[in-house]
Amino acid sequence: MSTPPLFIALVSETYSPEINGVANTLGHLVNGLRARGHRLQVIRPRQHHDAPAANNEDLLLTRGWPLPGYRGLQWGQSARHKLLRLWRRQRPDVLYIATEGPLGLSALRAARRLRIPVISGFHTNFQQYTGHYGITLLTRLLTNYLRWFHNASRMTLVPSLSQRSELQRRGFERLELLARGVDAGLFNPARRCDELRRSWGLAEQDIAVLHVGRLAAEKNLDLLVSTFNALQRQCAGATLRLVVVGDGPQRESLQKQLPDALFCGIQRGETLAQHYASGDIFLFPSLSETFGNVLLEAMASGLGVVAFDQAAAAQHIEDGHNGMLASADDQRTFIEAAGWLIENSENLRRVRLNARQHAARQSWSSIVEQFEEHLHGALQNGVALSAARSTALAIETKRAH
Repeated sequence: MSTPPLFIALVSETYSPEINGVANTLGHLVNGLRARGHRLQVIRPRQHHDAPAANNEDLLLTRGWPLPGYRGLQWGQSARHKLLRLWRRQRPDVLYIATEGPLGLSALRAARRLRIPVISGFHTNFQQYTGHYGITLLTRLLTNYLRWFHNASRMTLVPSLSQRSELQRRGFERLELLARGVDAGLFNPARRCDELRRSWGLAEQDIAVLHVGRLAAEKNLDLLVSTFNALQRQCAGATLRLVVVGDGPQRESLQKQLPDALFCGIQRGETLAQHYASGDIFLFPSLSETFGNVLLEAMASGLGVVAFDQAAAAQHIEDGHNGMLASADDQRTFIEAAGWLIENSENLRRVRLNARQHAARQSWSSIVEQFEEHLHGALQNGVALSAARSTALAIETKRAH
């Protein structure tokens, strides 16, 4: 390793084995940094599976509160005094805050008190979610809080170019790009399973339309319904089956709207990878993603992906080559893009092959290396800032005398 090892504290209200994009990303970053020789101290809320005495020098568990609308997830309770005591005994070189809840806020305040350099990550568009949960009046207030929170750090890491542009427009400062990778060994077309497809009622020539993700209001799932219905009308002579992987508050409603769809619930690891690889088309109608890890997982698994031209799709999909892009928030073009994939088998075969080839090059190792560079950059900026403050103080003292 060309750079010296760091002692890095990482704070997050969600962490593996919870299933979401933030927990998935943090797991890869932590494992990758540890493999490169860095020491990682993780601060997160206690989860139901944690042993009572799970705390150690590299893990601090805090109390958590249920997060409204997100069953199984929680906000971490404020732990400022506990963190001050912890970090006075062993001071981290740099702090990464992944979530902006009470735990993240208390970590930010403790770090500022101890002058520990802070990097924040913008992982979730909470300010967009408020409208989906009937609290639109909070959108401006939440945006103002998020802007203050992230502008208080040395830099904020964002996962996509479109996200960076949107946040810059809203007054967020010092934004740097940190994209996402994919485990192309796990998510691989070789995991395609004929037996699984037969259990879905599909033969080799039939088409499995897949959706993977949280089944919640902010995921734009009405478009999933209308798109699949349109595909069925277009392919009246062929067998199409919608396979939905995931869970959430809208599952019951979707099952009523899609009585012939298969709802497989939450899948993990190799079983999840097998479900991906056994599909053919992947519909990703969400408009609220900061990135969308599932999109790269689907591409690595060799699926024909249909998504809106933003976030991960804007960075990784070349329309008509390795996936299909729809104009932002244009449902008609989304449905048309999905229809193009099944007009003839060659369209879909070529797109799927190109998707796999592209995604296989998006390794987590390069993302971890970029993250490491940002951490060192924050540390160096802190040294430069301290030196500048010391110089300014010396000048003022000289003038006073």
